Amino acid sequence: MIVEPQSTQASPVTTTIFIDEKPVPVPRPGRWVAVVVLIVLVAWGVYTLGFEKIQRGTQMQTRFGWEIVGQYFLTPNILNGLLVTLELTAAAMVIGIVGGIVLAVMRLSTNPILSSASALYIWLFRGTPVLVQLLLWYNLSYMFPQINLGIPFGPTFVSLNANTMITPFLAALLGLGLHEAAYMCEIVRAGILSVDEGQEEAAQSLGMSRRKTMLRIILPQAMKVIIPPTGSQTIGMLKMSSLASVITVVELLRSVQLIYASTYDTIPLLIVASLWYLVVTSILTVGQYYVERHYSRGSSRNQPLTPVQRLRRMFGDFHPGVREIRSNPQGGQS
Repeated sequence: MIVEPQSTQASPVTTTIFIDEKPVPVPRPGRWVAVVVLIVLVAWGVYTLGFEKIQRGTQMQTRFGWEIVGQYFLTPNILNGLLVTLELTAAAMVIGIVGGIVLAVMRLSTNPILSSASALYIWLFRGTPVLVQLLLWYNLSYMFPQINLGIPFGPTFVSLNANTMITPFLAALLGLGLHEAAYMCEIVRAGILSVDEGQEEAAQSLGMSRRKTMLRIILPQAMKVIIPPTGSQTIGMLKMSSLASVITVVELLRSVQLIYASTYDTIPLLIVASLWYLVVTSILTVGQYYVERHYSRGSSRNQPLTPVQRLRRMFGDFHPGVREIRSNPQGGQS
C-alpha cells in the first residue's frame, strides 16, 4: 500500500459574486417634495394670473384684467404707438451702427488726434445716463435758441429755430442713436481686432488700399463676432425706446399711459405694452438666430439648430443633411 504525501499547500478558494445588472435607484424624498411644492406653486400662479376674479365696481373681473387686455391689445392707438417704437428703434440702430463703425475705425487709427477724439466720444456718451442725454437734446433750445449753419467764426448761411427743428421724436432719435454709437464702437472694434493681422498684411501686399481692405477683407470676417452682440443691442434698444415717453414721444409706452390716465386701468394696459414688447423681442431673437447662422457658414464649429429644426427633432421628424459630429472620450470622432 502506497500512501501519497498530502500537499501542505492549501488549494485556492474561488468565490463567485453575483451582481445584479439592474441598478437600484437611490431614494430621494426631498426631490419629490420639491416637485410637489413646485406643481402647487405653478397651479396657484396660473389660477391667480388667469382665473381668479375680484370685484371691480359693479363687475367681477379677473385680477389682472385680461378682459381689458384683450379689449385694448389691437386698438389703433396702441398699434400707432408700436409703429413709432419700431421706427425709433430701427432709425436709432442705423445711427448707432454707422456711427460705431466710424468711431471704431477712428479708434484703431494710427493718427493720435482721431484716436483721441473717438476715445473722448466714447467716454462722454457711455459715462452719462441715456435719460439725461434725452432730456438734454429735448431742451437743446435752452442753450441754442438758434442753430446757425455756416463757416465757424465767419458768415452764417442758414439759421434755424431750435424749438421747431428739434421735435420730440428727433430729440429721442439723437439721444438714443448717439448713445448707441458709443457702445457699437466697442463691439465693432472687438470684431476688427478678432481678425488675424495677416489678413490685412496680405491685402496690402496685393496693393489694396486701407479702405478697401477694411470693407472687403476685415469687416466681412469680423461680422461673426459683431453680429451676436449687435442683435442683443437691438433688443435692448427696443426696450430702451420706452424712455422716449419722458420727452412726450407717443410711442408704445406713452400710448398706454395716455389711455390709462383716463380709464385708470393701469395694470391691464401695462400688460398690453409688455406683451407687445415680448412679441417684437421674440421676432428679433429669431431673426438674430438666422443672421448668426448666415455669417457662421464655413466655420469648423457645427451650426446650431434653427427653431424649426428643434421642433422637428422634438417630434422625431428631423434628418439633417450633414452628419452630426460628436466628440469621443476615447479619441477620434463618432
